[in-house]
Amino acid sequence: MHSNNIFSQGLVLIFSGSLSGSVPRPGEISLAHGGVLFLDELPEFDRRVLEALREPLETGTICISRAARQADFPARFQLIAAMNPCPCGYQGHASGKCRCTPDQVSRYRSKLSGPLLDRIDLMIDVPAVAETDLRAGPTGESSAAVRERVEAARQRQTRRQGCANAQLSNPDIDSHCRLDTAASQLLAQAMARLNLSARAYHRILKVARTIADLACQDTIASAHVAEAIQYRRGLHEA
Repeated sequence: MHSNNIFSQGLVLIFSGSLSGSVPRPGEISLAHGGVLFLDELPEFDRRVLEALREPLETGTICISRAARQADFPARFQLIAAMNPCPCGYQGHASGKCRCTPDQVSRYRSKLSGPLLDRIDLMIDVPAVAETDLRAGPTGESSAAVRERVEAARQRQTRRQGCANAQLSNPDIDSHCRLDTAASQLLAQAMARLNLSARAYHRILKVARTIADLACQDTIASAHVAEAIQYRRGLHEA
């Protein structure tokens, strides 16, 4: 089935805390601190649950308030989620099975607010796999090879700044995510043409820094910035 996968550089959670009782307790969001939470069929979650993700995705903490008490819990996580492109799931499929109207598709996607989407770094479209490709078997790099490259990039980040790129503060971004001239011009053009927010600007820089690290490059080039920008455009233009 045709689907869109949505990813975010961070660390993971869902419900902000216990929904009953007077004593705040950590919920799935805090319990996933330092790990990964996968949310399948993202638009099917209650909108209040989805909006509760905004605070921890931004700050790495979640505040739970009850009648007599308030508590802050750690919530630094990586959010990974999946959704269909339309209610029936067949929009864009070669079979032409989709019968969803534009209004139905719009209502389905509008369940994800702009502020939430702005906190998601990578949006990747995953088309249906052809039968011939399924029978041909897997291709590409092995998981071991990918892991080796990711570990090398992570070590590169730790040596340079003492933490992963996802944890860089805005002042640190200015120090460690410097662009060459062409990359700087490209990002400026994208900000103007795509009407990107300040949050998107800093997130693009961190993603571009990571892409450059995976390529073992000290300087962030225009190709790294272009790839980072493209990852933010999937759902908005689908």
